[in-house]
Amino acid sequence: MHNLALALHEKGYQVSGSDDEIFEPSRTRLKNAGILPEQMGWFPEKITADIDAVILGMHATDDNPELAKARQLGLKIYSYPEYLYEQTKDKKRVVIAGSHGKTTLTSMIMHVLQACNRDFDYMVGALVEGFDTMVKLSASAPVAIFEGDEYLSSVLDKRPKFHLYKPHIAVITGVAWDHVNVFPTFDIYKEQFVKFIDFMEQNGCVYYYEGDKNLQDVVQSSTNRTCFIPYKEHASTVNNHTTYLVTQTGLYRLNIFGEHNLQNISGAKQICMQLGITEVEFYKAISTFKGAAKRQQVLKSKEDAGVYLDFAHAPSKVKATVNAFKQQFKERKLVTCLELHSFSSLTADFLVQYNGTLDAADIAIVYFNPETVKHKRLPEVSIKQVKEAFANNNIEVYTDTESVKKRVKELGKANINYLFMSSGNFGGVDFQAFSKELI
Repeated sequence: MHNLALALHEKGYQVSGSDDEIFEPSRTRLKNAGILPEQMGWFPEKITADIDAVILGMHATDDNPELAKARQLGLKIYSYPEYLYEQTKDKKRVVIAGSHGKTTLTSMIMHVLQACNRDFDYMVGALVEGFDTMVKLSASAPVAIFEGDEYLSSVLDKRPKFHLYKPHIAVITGVAWDHVNVFPTFDIYKEQFVKFIDFMEQNGCVYYYEGDKNLQDVVQSSTNRTCFIPYKEHASTVNNHTTYLVTQTGLYRLNIFGEHNLQNISGAKQICMQLGITEVEFYKAISTFKGAAKRQQVLKSKEDAGVYLDFAHAPSKVKATVNAFKQQFKERKLVTCLELHSFSSLTADFLVQYNGTLDAADIAIVYFNPETVKHKRLPEVSIKQVKEAFANNNIEVYTDTESVKKRVKELGKANINYLFMSSGNFGGVDFQAFSKELI
């Protein structure tokens, strides 16, 4: 939401906002732009009839006093994705969807277009190197690149966000069950991707990863008369812990690795070429891409060891990330530390989806905070339940971060990689400082 506020401020709009708490770096960025609220909290008296539009964040509740005042006055109320569509309805819209990889693939496209001096609007779910904000909305750009999240839009709009964008071009990276608090069965979850395709603009085009059986089912279920173009993992080779793309014009060195990233590169290439980028331009640009924030993020590295941070939390993401690190650094011991933090990962019925996800690790540690379970108002989860769900006798499960830190510090400083995975922060661990203790 703060990125949208900054984008609209940059566009010349008069922007104000409110929240009960604003964290860094959002707070400083809003302050520097001159649009940080003077006080935290809700002030319905500030909602007046001269406001053109109210944009509602996903976490605003139905009983919010400012929302009540806006409804009383009959103001136009948009959800976040609804307003993005409103701002870009006269542009060519490209939406990247999927249960995994969508942030990275969106970031790849943005990186290449910027390297090739193309003008475009965008919205992406993480900070990308070379971009000041996660949202840009301009009057001049002919194209808008959006990451298409399947979660709900707002308390007033229960549609998945990506149903509102109506893209002309779409990518779907894969379909694996997530967000069980909203989509209680996998069939209901898959149906959202079918609808995403059906809501596209006429004569659109969908690029999809051909190796995903669930995604094949989605494509076959769609009634939209659009074109469907499959893509597969890009050809590559690995030498001395570095991955190279194999192309007709030679090898291109990458800063990233792993099967999912090679799939993402193929999808990004298809989109970029649709937008007028040549193959050679694409390969030159993608070779300088370093990834989105918290995706294979290097915290510390030396010749024979490394500490990494990754946003992986859903089962498909966890398995792909662990396998990627093991394949890239075959001779190094791999220590994985996974935090169960999301609603889905702490739901007993969903936990079994993690079966086998950490099997490629040499030492696999799982952490969860019982207080987080209580905060999400979920039934209690036990250490035994977690071990049984992963179906791996070597899994170590902890419920306090000090035990996790103590355990990993015992494991050595050479010929080893430490991989921390979470959508949270392991109860407030300063990973930059901790990585210096590890290697």
